[in-house]
Amino acid sequence: MNPPAKAGRVAPKPDTASRVTASRTNGRRRPTKIEHPSREERADVGKAARLRVPLGSHAEFVTADRSDPIELLESQAVTRVPELVPIRYGRMIASPFSFYRGGAMIMATDLARTPNSGLDVQLCGDAHMSNFGVYTSPERRLVFDINDFDETHPGPFEWDVKRLAASLAVAGGDNGFSAKKRRKIVLAAAAGYRQSMIEFAHQGNLSVWYSHANMDNLLSQIGDQLDTKHKTRTQAALNKAHHRDSLQALAKLTTVIDGHSRILSQPPLLVPVEELWGQEQAAAAYEQLGNLTRSYRRTLQWDRRHLLEQFKLVQLARKVVGVGSVGTRAWILLFEGLDGGDPLFLQAKEAQASVLSGFVEGSGCKNQGERVVNGQHLMQASSDIFLGWQRAPDPDGVERDFYLRQLRDGKGSVVVEEMVPDGMVFYGRICGQALARAHARSGDRVAIAAYLGKSDRFENAIADFAETCAEQNVRDHAELVRAAATERVIAQTGI
Repeated sequence: MNPPAKAGRVAPKPDTASRVTASRTNGRRRPTKIEHPSREERADVGKAARLRVPLGSHAEFVTADRSDPIELLESQAVTRVPELVPIRYGRMIASPFSFYRGGAMIMATDLARTPNSGLDVQLCGDAHMSNFGVYTSPERRLVFDINDFDETHPGPFEWDVKRLAASLAVAGGDNGFSAKKRRKIVLAAAAGYRQSMIEFAHQGNLSVWYSHANMDNLLSQIGDQLDTKHKTRTQAALNKAHHRDSLQALAKLTTVIDGHSRILSQPPLLVPVEELWGQEQAAAAYEQLGNLTRSYRRTLQWDRRHLLEQFKLVQLARKVVGVGSVGTRAWILLFEGLDGGDPLFLQAKEAQASVLSGFVEGSGCKNQGERVVNGQHLMQASSDIFLGWQRAPDPDGVERDFYLRQLRDGKGSVVVEEMVPDGMVFYGRICGQALARAHARSGDRVAIAAYLGKSDRFENAIADFAETCAEQNVRDHAELVRAAATERVIAQTGI
C-alpha cells in the first residue's frame, strides 16, 4: 500500500510421487490425471537421480564469474520503499551472519549454478537457521518448525539444505568456533535431514502429515545436551515466546490516549499511518484497507472469518521487520474485540516474487501472497489461523500482493550470538529434522530417501559446500562494507 494520492535455470524433473497431467486455469495447475507409482518405482527414481547427480557433487560451489552481490541487492531495492533501503544495508553490514540473512537473492543465484538433483519439493527458499523457531499452534502448544516463507517456491530439495547448512557455518564463524566444530555442526544438520527423510519414507502419508515437533519432547532431548546454565536460559526463552501474543504486543506497541489504545510512534521503525501521510490521506488509506481486509477474509476458513468479524479495526501503522525484508511494505493492524483489553494484531506483509522464481519453474500462483500462504500451509505442521492473502490496488494503479497473519503468536527464535558449539550442534540437528518433515509433506520422500542413501556422503558434501559458501559470504559482506564506505550504497547502522 502506497500513500493514497491527494483528491536460471529450470531444474530437470524426473517422475516423482504423483505423476500429474495438468492444465492451467487462471494461472493454477489443474490436475486432470494423477498416477500413483509404487514404492519401488519411486525409489528407482531416487537411485536414477543419484547416478545423474552423485552425492559428492553437492560439495561444488562455483566462485568464478559470479554475479556482483551488490548489484543483486541494488536490483531488489528498486521495488522497495526508498527511505527504508538504507536500514536494510545497515542491518546487513552488522556482521557476516546478518549479511547472510539478508542475502537470499545472492544465494539463489549461486544455487542455480550448482548440480541439481531434479527432486523437487516445496522449498522454504530462505531456510537459514534464524528462520526456524517456536510458535504457538492453534491448540496453544509450542511447536518447533520453519517460520518464514517469503521466498517459498517449488525447487530441488538440496537448495534448502544448503541454505541451512551454510547459515550454520557462517554463524559458527561469527561466534569464533573452530573449523572442526563448525563442520561437526553442519554434519549434524545434514545427518538430521537425511536420517529423518529415511524415517519418513517408511511412514504412511497420514503419519507424515500429522508429524510435528512438540517442544515438550524437544525439551527432554535438550536436557541431555545442555548444562544447567544453558538449559535454564532455553526454558526462559520458551516462557518468553509463549507470552508473545496480541496482549503482549498491546502493552509494548501502544499507548492509551483519551481512553483508547493508539499505536506508538517510533520512527522510522514504527509509524502510525496518520503520522506517515497526514489525516486526509490516512482516511483514504483506511477506506482502502477496509476493502482489503474484507477481501482477505474470503481467503480464510469460514469459522475463522466468523471469528475475525468479531473484531473492529482501530489503527494501522507501518512497521520495519527483519533484515532481508526491510524495505518491503509491512503494516500492523490493531483490532479490538469486546473492549480495549481484547486486542488482535495482524501483520500485512508485501509478498514480492520469490528470489528463486528466476531459476525454477513457476509456482502456479498469480498472487504472490497466495504463493506464500500455500507454501506455508504445505510445509508447516500447524499454521496461523488468520493466515491469508490479498492484492491491494493503489490509487495510482499499482497493485501489490500481501499476506496477512498474526503479528505475534508465541513466536521465538534462538539468539545466534549466544550459542555455544554443542548447543548449535543440537539446534542444527533439529532444524535438519524439521526441514525434512516439511519436504516430506510436499515432495517424494521415498525418492529423496533413496537418493540420499545410507552412507554419510551427502553430509560430507554439504559440509564442504557450507564452508566454501561461508568463506564467500565473508568476502561478499566485506564488499557491502566497502560499498557503504564509498557511498555506492547508503547505509544507516544501529537501527
